[in-house]
Amino acid sequence: MKRFWNPFLSSLTPYVPGEQPRLEGLIKLNTNENPYPPSAKAIEAMRKAADDSLRLYPDPSTTALRRALAHSYRLKPEEIFVGNGSDEVLAFLFQALMGQPGGCAYPAISYSFYPVYCQLYGIDTKPFELSDDFSIDLAKVSHEAGSLILPNPNAPTGIELPVEAILEHARQHPQRLVVVDEAYVDFGAASCLPFINELDNLMVVQTLSKSRALAGLRVGFAFASPDLIEALERVKNSFNSYTVDRVAMAGAIAAIEDEAWFEANRAQVMKSRKTLSDALQNIGFEVLDSKANFLFVRHRSHDAAKLAQGLRQKNILVRHFAKAGIDQFLRISIGDEDQCQALILALQILISAEAA
Repeated sequence: MKRFWNPFLSSLTPYVPGEQPRLEGLIKLNTNENPYPPSAKAIEAMRKAADDSLRLYPDPSTTALRRALAHSYRLKPEEIFVGNGSDEVLAFLFQALMGQPGGCAYPAISYSFYPVYCQLYGIDTKPFELSDDFSIDLAKVSHEAGSLILPNPNAPTGIELPVEAILEHARQHPQRLVVVDEAYVDFGAASCLPFINELDNLMVVQTLSKSRALAGLRVGFAFASPDLIEALERVKNSFNSYTVDRVAMAGAIAAIEDEAWFEANRAQVMKSRKTLSDALQNIGFEVLDSKANFLFVRHRSHDAAKLAQGLRQKNILVRHFAKAGIDQFLRISIGDEDQCQALILALQILISAEAA
């Protein structure tokens, strides 16, 4: 019954996540999940944590996890915020920090949750267009913007913006909060994380969902000066003090500490990305230079929406965005070797059938 809705809900356009079908036998390359199982040490840690202590609330300060992150990234615990996935971290930081005078700037083609958060919290938006080669040009950011958020590597393009360009922008605009969403950074891109102590207007957001293969766990982080972290804590504790449960905290700590698994996994994903990129180019696709766990591709002779539908009929899911400027592209998550081979075979069949 919509008569009880708050007035703003009627005009709110929610984020639309990638499809999560419950059908058997699908090759799922549409939501950028890691194709390989998580660290066995993380799984074992979560099994051990599922004991009688679950009758107790978890640590609202996520102390042990923040210490593990501080050790891994050579930071102080007070420079770290932990939330129930990076989407929750983003939601808190938009409410706490992004409503600066002049509005929030973000790439017009990027993570589509950004304008949703702006709309939800009444923040003026300052989207800016990508360059013709789909790279981010920070010279296009409105001079009025009081805050800036960008994914690096960008999503859905996968293109990396050099760290020095971001740092130089933050230095030139000390009055502007700069948030770098590094969900995909571990697949070959450079991180802004080492520079949060140098720049008090810089915040970095990361997640365990991609390179740690824990999308189902929902754990994400923000790294910044203690003043910025305190702002997130204030918002969090006004909603839900216990954002990360005991089992998730145990798994997250073990995943962070299992460096051998992490390095092997990301190396395998990057190797598969190169193999898949070469195979797609061999059958006529243009492939953007990706530093993420997905590829953004188009075929000049074949409609992207039709290809996506054809793949779906063959039980292969990829992501198509019906948005001007990228509506002829497909975003394809990096699968395992068998999944990638099945994708190429299916595309070859579809392309041949359309050409006949």
